[in-house]
Amino acid sequence: MYERFYNLRERPFALSPDPDYLYPSRVHKEALSYLRYGIEAHAGFIVITGEIGSGKTTLLQTALRGLDRQTSVARLVSTSLDARELIEAVMLDFGLEPEPGRSKPFLLRDLARYLVDQRAAGRLALLVIDEAQNLSLSALEEVRMLSNLETEKSKLIQIALIGQPNLREVLSRPELEQLRQRVTVSYHLQALDAQETAAYINHRLRHAAIGAPLEFSRDVTDLIHLHSAGVPRKINVISDAVLLFGFGSDQRIITVELTHEVLEELEGSGITTIRPVEHAAPSAAAAAADTALRERELKVAERERRLAEQQRILAEQEQRRALAEQEQRRYRNDPLRSETFAPVVQTWPPRAGAQPVSPMVRREAAPTVRIPAPAPRPLPEPLTNSVWARLRRGLFGLPKPLFEE
Repeated sequence: MYERFYNLRERPFALSPDPDYLYPSRVHKEALSYLRYGIEAHAGFIVITGEIGSGKTTLLQTALRGLDRQTSVARLVSTSLDARELIEAVMLDFGLEPEPGRSKPFLLRDLARYLVDQRAAGRLALLVIDEAQNLSLSALEEVRMLSNLETEKSKLIQIALIGQPNLREVLSRPELEQLRQRVTVSYHLQALDAQETAAYINHRLRHAAIGAPLEFSRDVTDLIHLHSAGVPRKINVISDAVLLFGFGSDQRIITVELTHEVLEELEGSGITTIRPVEHAAPSAAAAAADTALRERELKVAERERRLAEQQRILAEQEQRRALAEQEQRRYRNDPLRSETFAPVVQTWPPRAGAQPVSPMVRREAAPTVRIPAPAPRPLPEPLTNSVWARLRRGLFGLPKPLFEE
């Protein structure tokens, strides 16, 4: 409908699991690597889980497309089966025709012969069970029994279980301990983050474009991520509705206002909500990485605390040193409280029996008392009036006294 308006050769956000539109995000690349390794290494059970609409089926289609012609694949998408129906479904998907009325042992014998013939021809038999969380306990136990079909050196059939997160809860039940021990490859698909959501949307737009591709701005993709919680199927629903509303309102550039209008319409119909997706418990490697990260954070916090304590101590020492210098300046400016030397006043001539004292003594050695100097004693009369005596002798011709001699 809107393809020609936006120069697209097809709808970029169709809900069909098209491997051509698989965006190689970090989690999808890791999941694809795990799945390919499990198939090529002929490992035990392969378990891939993810939220509804997280791209499990698209991932599986991509992995199956990459298989060579030497692999026979049986894929079950309807899993509401009991044990016998499961065996018949596997045989039908491998191209066998189970005879009506045959008992279960005869069905297992025919299936085993087919698998042996495949191995003799150098072919690998792969059984993929989608939506495996819907299998009953008896059906899962039958799947485990199928894995017992083997030669002396290898398994005759490789089994991959694809399902929602509650598949892990089912496999953790005590009744399935033997099956759980045979799981050698396990991975959980996480939702996309905001940056991956932006790259996912524009990747699909580029792939479907004819000529210059349409591009959603980061503000628009962040808004879509908020309401989709990073789940690819919800991203497709919102993005497809945005293009449809843009076509209806003749807007070739997707704006935040248009996206808000679309989200209000979708939320009113209950298609989308602002609710984050709950993720499954992290793997052992992720838990170890989280523990190491927390330990590093604690070490950094401890170093920061010690550095702050050292800075506080240095600040206190600097403050005490400044106060001491201020006190010393005040003491030096006060002559009565000086910390250096204080002069000692001494009368002259010294009194009888007094000990000579150094003109400068330390206050710390012995306290000193300031003694006022006595008033000067009057000089003898002749000595005081010698000038007048000379004048009298000069005027009256008097002889010089013996004292002045």
